[in-house]
Amino acid sequence: MGFFSQLKGDLVFLRGVLRALRMTTHIARNPNRIFPNVIEELAARHGDAPALLSPRETFSYRQLFDRSNRYSRWARGETIGKGDTICLLMPNRPEFMAVWLGITRVGGVTALLNTNLIGHSLAHCIDIVSPKHIVVAAEMMGQFESIRPLLKSAPKLWVHGDAAGRERIDHAVERLSGEPLAASERPALTIEDPALYIYTSGTTGLPKAANVNHYRVMLACFGFAGVMGTKTSDRNYVCLPMYHTAGGLCAIGSLLVAGGSVYIRERFSVREFWDDIVNNDCTMMQYIGELCRYLVNAPPNPNETKHKLRLACGNGLRPDIWDEFKARFRIPLILEFYAATEGNVLMFNFEGKTGAVGRLPWFLEHRFPTALVKFDVETGEPLRNAEGFCIPCAPNEAGEAIGKIVNDANKPGNRFEGYARAEDTEKKILRHVFAPNDIWFRTGDLMRKDENGYFYFVDRIGDTFRWKGENVSTSEVAEAINRFPGIQDTNVYGVTVPGREGRAGMAAIVCDDCDLAALARHLQDSLPDYARPVFLRIRKDLDMTATFKQRKIDLVKQGYDPDIIGDPLYFFDPAVKAFVLLDRALYRDIQSGRARV
Repeated sequence: MGFFSQLKGDLVFLRGVLRALRMTTHIARNPNRIFPNVIEELAARHGDAPALLSPRETFSYRQLFDRSNRYSRWARGETIGKGDTICLLMPNRPEFMAVWLGITRVGGVTALLNTNLIGHSLAHCIDIVSPKHIVVAAEMMGQFESIRPLLKSAPKLWVHGDAAGRERIDHAVERLSGEPLAASERPALTIEDPALYIYTSGTTGLPKAANVNHYRVMLACFGFAGVMGTKTSDRNYVCLPMYHTAGGLCAIGSLLVAGGSVYIRERFSVREFWDDIVNNDCTMMQYIGELCRYLVNAPPNPNETKHKLRLACGNGLRPDIWDEFKARFRIPLILEFYAATEGNVLMFNFEGKTGAVGRLPWFLEHRFPTALVKFDVETGEPLRNAEGFCIPCAPNEAGEAIGKIVNDANKPGNRFEGYARAEDTEKKILRHVFAPNDIWFRTGDLMRKDENGYFYFVDRIGDTFRWKGENVSTSEVAEAINRFPGIQDTNVYGVTVPGREGRAGMAAIVCDDCDLAALARHLQDSLPDYARPVFLRIRKDLDMTATFKQRKIDLVKQGYDPDIIGDPLYFFDPAVKAFVLLDRALYRDIQSGRARV
């Protein structure tokens, strides 16, 4: 990158950072001002202007404030005090935000449950936060009742909507006043107090409940308002789950604090996405990378270029579809970012650099201390030098991204608030990193940083595996496979093979009439020998989390056994240099070592 290009990039970045700083410096200076207070101010300022719109209900700023006050009075009536937890199991809708705003206004902590969870996972998420109450949408009562015998906690149940014989919270709040609470009705709260529990996605195990205090709520809302430059005339399109930070705080709060509005869709629909965007006059959209891939793989929609979008903001947009997504749908600016609900590593790609998750220019490195350290895939831990310290990565070398934890009241964004369980918190802390007794937050993500300071996502730790003595990045292999014509999506993972060290690569692929011979040639041209998949599994679709992250756990457990897998399976036979059908006889040969892998 030339000097003037670098300077131009720095200026673009600086403008974005200054917008964010202008929007967030007031937070620490006014520690008693929490987000429910902000909603009261916005209701006074914007009144009947639309705030949250959806097919189910629409709230103006005044109606959102009124509705949240009713939930505050309900919480007070149930003696919900400072620090008491209430679980919320409800699909995307404006009412969702009114519930948690009201509860947090009086000191309660709302645990935002993943509406896709069932069985032990859902019971685990409820139990680890020890709730006094749980609010369940009527349409999800079957889901909740099925896990009731598994619960160790005993929260009082409230149903929102029609459920015969159940105590209905929507009826209870209708009988209460929506007027502002008197000062005597509000506990003394600060931005340090807990507000929400937001759960990790659970792609590699049971979800963890991340502590989200009022400061982080304010930072998500005001910070992203600055980053995206939101205006009163903006309307964001949100189909990401409101129980996650991106969909529930960043995408919604950033519009509200600017006087804009948000159109909320219950769930993502490929078929109706562009119609929604156009019909509801949206100027912005919030994405997750796989959402963009679904849109790119979809047939053309007449409305896909008739929109008024000025910005698409999100994370996880992979390099192999970035340019196609931007060009086909005529997106003026893609603003990719990297962050975690509970973490302290935050970066933005203000310049729209293809494939980069963000950049930290030299003039911000001291404010957001972030590093990449060499990582040992086999031990799952960073490498250490002779003195016992971690080893920084060279440019373009993959390593784990970490952020320095600074327990300074003036730098709350550099803190790590942890999880509901202390043991989960400790696993994410790295000590004795570059100096005695320093502490850093482990993101669990492998990244690389180029010579110009741009960071690129490489893989999630636990997804990377070793084969033939080399580290294999599942995301890089998936990108290579996805470039082959006819491939719609790919999930790459490692499977154990008897008698072999490490894990052999396996790819579950969704494809239309795949030419496996041509695919094998493509992989030989695109990937080194150790990175090429040994096994293929042809799927009709891939299992995803609600935020469109690929699930690998079940695929890894099933391996390549044709007795338990109904999908077509193939093995790359090195003798013929082609994928051959993996039947029971070939499976026995592989397991016994007779077939060379």
